[in-house]
Amino acid sequence: MATPKFANVNGSNFYQELKGRVSNYFTEAKKPATGNFGLYFKAVLFWVSYVALYVHLVFFPHPTWLAIIECFFMGGLTAAIGFNVMHDGGHGSFSPSKFWNKIAAFSVNALGASGIMWNNKHNIIHHTYTNIDGVDDDIEIKPMLRMCPTQKKYFIHRFQHIYVWFLYTLLLIIWVFATDYTKYFSKKVGSVAIKKMSTFDHVAFWIAKAGYAFMMIALPIWLLGFVPWLLGFLIIAMFAGFVLSIVFQLAHTVEETTFPVPSTDVNKIENEWAIHQIETTANFATKNRLISWLVGGLNFQIEHHLFPKVSHIHYPAISKIIKQACLEYGIKYTEFPKMRHAIVSHASHLRKMGRA
Repeated sequence: MATPKFANVNGSNFYQELKGRVSNYFTEAKKPATGNFGLYFKAVLFWVSYVALYVHLVFFPHPTWLAIIECFFMGGLTAAIGFNVMHDGGHGSFSPSKFWNKIAAFSVNALGASGIMWNNKHNIIHHTYTNIDGVDDDIEIKPMLRMCPTQKKYFIHRFQHIYVWFLYTLLLIIWVFATDYTKYFSKKVGSVAIKKMSTFDHVAFWIAKAGYAFMMIALPIWLLGFVPWLLGFLIIAMFAGFVLSIVFQLAHTVEETTFPVPSTDVNKIENEWAIHQIETTANFATKNRLISWLVGGLNFQIEHHLFPKVSHIHYPAISKIIKQACLEYGIKYTEFPKMRHAIVSHASHLRKMGRA
């Protein structure tokens, strides 16, 4: 499928007005749009905790029950580092420094995934063509899941709202050991060609994969044995996969979001890009400071999609500006008060997609 174009609505100044208001906010507040000490402290805290747990699990003998608990924490930290460090770094919003943004972005390599493939999949494709079937790879989980009305329906989808929760635990495992390699060798993310990789990119890809395999597979098996390693690795990877899946899916695949279809004659989306982002995206639990802190502000997904180069620490403030603009322009702004409300809507959406 060729990537569609977005309508250039005559007379619409919504996004320009929005950018102006957000820019004025940072000017008046005299703040940079990137991270601050609080974000850097959180990044160090999460990484130090992750490394400390790894060292304790691999090099120091302790009871099985304690090892299991630590593995769950390590899985949670894997997701938290992805949300808070890698994600902001990948969008260039972690720090004013390009060097530290790259360090933050490519920290995902230490967690098993490829930063190069993530950039193509997430920054370039998902953030541009959100919820467009055939282009946005985030809703391409066929044939096991039917995420939108234009995807083919199979009998098994009648039960997808039940078995989906187990599938979500497999996200990180499939990502690290399958989809990264599929993208690398096919040179595509779904139907969209990825940017040409340099020699450095190729070398970095393989070094990162080999390093992860040694640290997370070979060394633990050598020191602990196969069965203890397998149990621990599955707990870490499956818990991280579940948390990652839930947070990202609640942002786009709920009953209230849309799945626009390009016009067949000119392959164009009827809305301008900014309105498209708002209508295909939802927020949840934005008043819950703990959730916001842990998921790196990704519960403010509308703000993130409109201003990906703004660090998540600023989302609560600019959300007020965006809500007001949406109200003035008559644009629907979807927000769930509680995380559980978004989970119920996601399950209901999957149920409808499996039976509609």
